[in-house]
Amino acid sequence: MTDKKNRPEWVPENASDGFTTEIVKGKVPNSGSGSTRKFVKKKGRSTEEFVQGIRSGDRAVLAQAITLVESNAKRHEDQAQAVINEILPSTGNSIRIGITGVPGAGKSTFIESFGSYLSDKGHRVAVLAVDPSSTITGGSILGDKTRMEALARNRNAFIRPSPSGGTLGGVNRKTRETILLCEAAGFDVILVETIGVGQSEVAVRSMVDFFLLLVLTGAGDELQGMKKGVMELADVLLINKADGENRQRAKIARGEYNRILHHLQPATKGWASKAYTASALYHEGMEEIWKIVLRFIETTKESGVFTDRRNAQTKDWIHAMIKDYLETSFFTHPSIKSQLPAFENKVVQGDLNVTSAVKELIRLFEA
Repeated sequence: MTDKKNRPEWVPENASDGFTTEIVKGKVPNSGSGSTRKFVKKKGRSTEEFVQGIRSGDRAVLAQAITLVESNAKRHEDQAQAVINEILPSTGNSIRIGITGVPGAGKSTFIESFGSYLSDKGHRVAVLAVDPSSTITGGSILGDKTRMEALARNRNAFIRPSPSGGTLGGVNRKTRETILLCEAAGFDVILVETIGVGQSEVAVRSMVDFFLLLVLTGAGDELQGMKKGVMELADVLLINKADGENRQRAKIARGEYNRILHHLQPATKGWASKAYTASALYHEGMEEIWKIVLRFIETTKESGVFTDRRNAQTKDWIHAMIKDYLETSFFTHPSIKSQLPAFENKVVQGDLNVTSAVKELIRLFEA
């Protein structure tokens, strides 16, 4: 007779003994013998195994390496940095493209269409799609692999949806390291998709070579404010969904946007940002956009802007890492962890002002 207290909770109350077997913690039945064997914990990869796997283009190893750099565990962080240091000589040879747009602009459809076009031309494309994080589980909400099914099946493409983890701008704090890993694995075009709201555009602008803004026609006044600021960051403004009855409206919108861009300071020195039309759904305009990207890279490399931007981005990375380290150190400090709730309650109850609370907490941290 099976011990009912050890049966899974999904087993019906009136089920017979033959419905399921008893669960024995830490053991699994040995097929046909009735004996048991212990689970064997899988051994983690060494730094050398990670490096070799990445350089050979092993997708499974690349995915595991990205998970490693995204981990906050100290033991993982040390190994992740060792891997990054080893693969650095194999990085920096890709074209990094940031893609953003207002909700509904068709970012995922465009990325799938554009990525498929590039993959079919022989390029190896990595898509780093930063999802907003669930406030409950901390995981990705949008699930980009389910939104880019055709591209996900392409042998020359690699899609990595990552939760933003609440990072400012919605960009995962390890996105820069992930870009390096993908470059070392042989991907020559990196597409970084933003959530499309808040400061995510600014964060992505600081880690890519070329920045593309997707917009719609007739989006309404409520969306214009979201687009106005980010237009100053865009190297190209692309009016998507220019098909069917919307084709003519898209052409009119292109003229309007070009007039606006003409009066804005260029996002990149020596490059005039312009508006174009495309239909990601019908795969129209992908070749033209790629030619523009190549012309942009050629122009900025000749002028030295490309190298200057990459160098500035490295400095930004240093500053971002320092801020991240200080924030983590502060909130994990024993005195802060024990005293912070009390200070929060005092501020909420009006017994202490915010400035005084912060100064006292910092004093505890520095003590």
